[in-house]
Amino acid sequence: MKIGVKPLTAYKMRSITNKIIEADSKFIKVISNSPLCDIGMKQKNSSHFKTLVQSIVSQQLATKAAAKINERFSFLVNNSFKPEVILTFKPEQLRSVGISNAKVKAITELSIAAIEKRVNFESFNQMPNHLITEELTKIWGIGRWTTEMFLIFHLGRLDVWPVGDLGVRRGWEKIHDLRTEIDPIKLDKKGINFEGFQSVVAWYCWRAVDN
Repeated sequence: MKIGVKPLTAYKMRSITNKIIEADSKFIKVISNSPLCDIGMKQKNSSHFKTLVQSIVSQQLATKAAAKINERFSFLVNNSFKPEVILTFKPEQLRSVGISNAKVKAITELSIAAIEKRVNFESFNQMPNHLITEELTKIWGIGRWTTEMFLIFHLGRLDVWPVGDLGVRRGWEKIHDLRTEIDPIKLDKKGINFEGFQSVVAWYCWRAVDN
């Protein structure tokens, strides 16, 4: 979501879900049985840096476990998610709240990159997806998945198609009654039919898995 751009309205999101159904009628059931997608509908209060740090902590963890570790981490840094603050803590202090060695390294690298201005956080709201991805994935420990989740859920970008996400693929398979696993490359090509609102399609794929 760019600065100066109002959050998406429910009316606009419903028009997007109608476009999804027009492009692929298989989505009628999951859209009808799910709440309205809320990507881009709320302004985020957390800083870009804080969101990325918490995303790193949450990688490959169950939701409850990730929330618990992030809670401990927040207490450790006195809820001051700033690179200069995090760098005052020794690696063993960060590990003491349940953060793995690899994640400690990733958080440290991100903090250093932020201080050295190698990550242009101030311009993220105006930057296109591919340039944000290019900047973030240069940092050790931040890959495509983390960047895609950041673009979708923090920046509210509607045009992200995270085919590398297992939940998206499983949801697509369920929606389309597929008996075999769909290849990410094949699914990537199908995203062309939803140009401009692939993030919303992904959101409903996740819902299909949960339903």
